[in-house]
Amino acid sequence: MTPAEIFAAHGPREAMEYDVVVVGGGPGGLASAIRLKQLAAEQGKELSVVVLEKGSEPGAHILSGAIMDPRALAELIPNWRELGAPLNQPVTADEMLFLTQTGKISTPQFLIPNSLHNEGNFVVSLGNVVRWLAQQAEGLGVEIFPGFAAVEVLYNDDGSVKGIATGNLGIDKSGELTGDFQLGMELHAKYTIFAEGARGQLGRQLIEKFKLDAGKDPQTYALGVKELWEIDPTKAKPGHVIHALGWPMDAKTYGGGFLYHLEDNKVTVGFITGLEYSNPWLSPFEEMQRWKTHPAIRGCLEGAKRIGYGARAITCGGLMSLPKTVFPGGALVGCEAGYLNFARIKGSHAAIKTGMLAAEAAFAAVTSGRQHDELTAYPEAFAKSWLFEELDASRNTKQWMKKGLYLSSVMNGIELWLLPKLGFKAPPWTIHNTVPDNAKLKPASECPQIVYPKPDGKLTFDRLSSVFISNTNHNEHQPAHLTLKDASVPVAINLAKYAGPESRFCPAGVYEFVKNTDNTDRLRINAQNCVHCKTCDIKDPTQNIVWVAPEGGGGPNYAGM
Repeated sequence: MTPAEIFAAHGPREAMEYDVVVVGGGPGGLASAIRLKQLAAEQGKELSVVVLEKGSEPGAHILSGAIMDPRALAELIPNWRELGAPLNQPVTADEMLFLTQTGKISTPQFLIPNSLHNEGNFVVSLGNVVRWLAQQAEGLGVEIFPGFAAVEVLYNDDGSVKGIATGNLGIDKSGELTGDFQLGMELHAKYTIFAEGARGQLGRQLIEKFKLDAGKDPQTYALGVKELWEIDPTKAKPGHVIHALGWPMDAKTYGGGFLYHLEDNKVTVGFITGLEYSNPWLSPFEEMQRWKTHPAIRGCLEGAKRIGYGARAITCGGLMSLPKTVFPGGALVGCEAGYLNFARIKGSHAAIKTGMLAAEAAFAAVTSGRQHDELTAYPEAFAKSWLFEELDASRNTKQWMKKGLYLSSVMNGIELWLLPKLGFKAPPWTIHNTVPDNAKLKPASECPQIVYPKPDGKLTFDRLSSVFISNTNHNEHQPAHLTLKDASVPVAINLAKYAGPESRFCPAGVYEFVKNTDNTDRLRINAQNCVHCKTCDIKDPTQNIVWVAPEGGGGPNYAGM
């Protein structure tokens, strides 16, 4: 049945009314909800707030390095230490390496830019921080609906955002209703705050509908692939932080790795690949596996046990790619908009801060009797904030990285290390990016093929065993949430011209080209493997793949990540 037929037969959907609906239970969304309830309590007012989270619980889909700057958290919840926030491991040392194939060059401490100094920051499991934030939100009276995916933006007759609708349940792969069918519900609000994270499904639609990115650089992204390891206690260095550039990337391709020592003999290792790469033979997942074999990294992991895996796209464009963040009836916060500071490799503090600013604007509007208009106070407050100054100082960072390792290293060194010492708060020049990531791929025939070594099952692994420890699960009978605008494109264009890059850029083995009985090719989509990283939605050269939310509760269930 088509959506229209389902609605005609089973509608209207149940509707619930709130003052503010928040889509996404990550740091930005929960900060919005907490701040709204704090303001209501301070002023003795009633305010209804609900948070929708598509994961099985808050934190289930949260993936980040992560080193957390507690500045915004301290503004939101000043007594976070007393309340038991899981920021347990302070950073104790910073190390920045440049890797050759077998060697390393350590950057002297005085040459490490301030953006990569982490005194006062913490190595955390961001998923655990989010679970704690959810507890604080519920304690203030916020309603949280885990396992509910927002799949549709609802509009008033004047075009303003009215709220959202959740997805229907109990539809099989052919689109027919099963005995478990449940119609989705509508949540209406005076204002709706969207905090879905990088490349959010509804945020992408809102940016297009309201032309929020007009006059902005195209957003640019990177894919972070991360593993959690339990290591030999004799090798543990709690709080020790390593960042590395160079091998295995070539000089024209941006990529870098990180190794963070947590408490309890655990380390998190990860590799970030800029999704503007041009060689379609490249596989970010395989580059991560190869990076672990470097002598500077493998020594820590030998004899250790891998206990977690995940992947997630991150926004990198910074201030130059930041869209307009308000529209009639709603706002974008956190990585939904692209506030991550790539120079610092940090976004959680920005998500919390922007969530707070949007909440303050929404609270003032609701309590003055307004609804469904633009929360202009939010971007105005951002422009006056410390976060704007931070992002302005690094506004060229990713743009330089698109120009190759050596030029970017020199220019980012000038902008992030030298200029601050000369008294400049921000560079006096601006570099623009004009080409989106998906348009950067070259034909496979023009690029050297990359042959990756087979995994050894001890230090390096394949995709399927990795997905297994991400605890990813989807109802296999539901319609595929990885959709194609044109089913002929993967073979006719992507395979023919680019050698099928979707089989390599996906870190979960979702896409594979197989032979039909007549020896023709077809694309098989293993949607049940999807870890919701959104890379396919970003990097598909023809923009033919569209990621839509599966049934609520599906996807990864990250533990300790």
